[in-house]
Amino acid sequence: MGYKTILAVLDTPKNAHQISEFSIALADTFQSHIVGLHAETIAAVPLVAPMEIPDPATVQALQDMAHTETVNVEQIFRGLAERNGASHEWRSFLSSAGYSSGSLVDSARTVDLVIAAQGDNSLLSESRADLENFLFESGRPVLLVPYILKAPKPIKRVLIAWNGSREAARATFDALPFLKAADSVEVFSVDPPETNTQSPDMAGAEIAATLARHGVKVMVAHQETDKMSASAAIENRLADSSIDLLVMGAYGHKRWWETLFGGVTRTVLDSMTALTLLSR
Repeated sequence: MGYKTILAVLDTPKNAHQISEFSIALADTFQSHIVGLHAETIAAVPLVAPMEIPDPATVQALQDMAHTETVNVEQIFRGLAERNGASHEWRSFLSSAGYSSGSLVDSARTVDLVIAAQGDNSLLSESRADLENFLFESGRPVLLVPYILKAPKPIKRVLIAWNGSREAARATFDALPFLKAADSVEVFSVDPPETNTQSPDMAGAEIAATLARHGVKVMVAHQETDKMSASAAIENRLADSSIDLLVMGAYGHKRWWETLFGGVTRTVLDSMTALTLLSR
């Protein structure tokens, strides 16, 4: 079992090299085929007051810039893939809807794993929100690469943020190829509740038993946060355990970052230091 088709979302030349390298490294691990994807947005038509006449020269200049970016991104992706002998293909779409285009979403829904960059939250623009929405709508597990990780490294230690929800379960099983290959996996619960079927001390034990049957080297831990936020508890655990991959369920509405892990805020993604696999 593995990720046989990987979609690399290459939205800018700035992150194209990073995401291509991470995708190629995973493709080498799982013997995967990589699809490089880029959306070239049709330039909006600026209007010239007072007649509100479209400015053709400006429109053409903007479109030329967008196409140049597409060419640059493709060259980066193809160059790295060919140099490493990776099975690959390139898809670029010209669309007024950007990453919300049906063609792009259709491409994402036919792969095993989507890989994308964390993004710069200080520059949260409409285009970035468009990309985030695309990832949310894909229905596929998304592996986010933090911008602080400049080069791929083996995924040896994995942390599963577990709260027993549908989304957490989905993320856990979507991550099975990573979990089975890891040296250690920890099922980590924050402030687990007392339920009719489970005490706080036993939180995560059942999913851990299931993972163990898959050959996963798994352990269970939980933490009572007192006055600490759940996101801070997860961040501390990532740092203290030198985690390479965080697995968690993604919650929310149109923008999935708004509510994560049943109340964990976007803080986890804003300050992420490890690869993060999200599913919804």
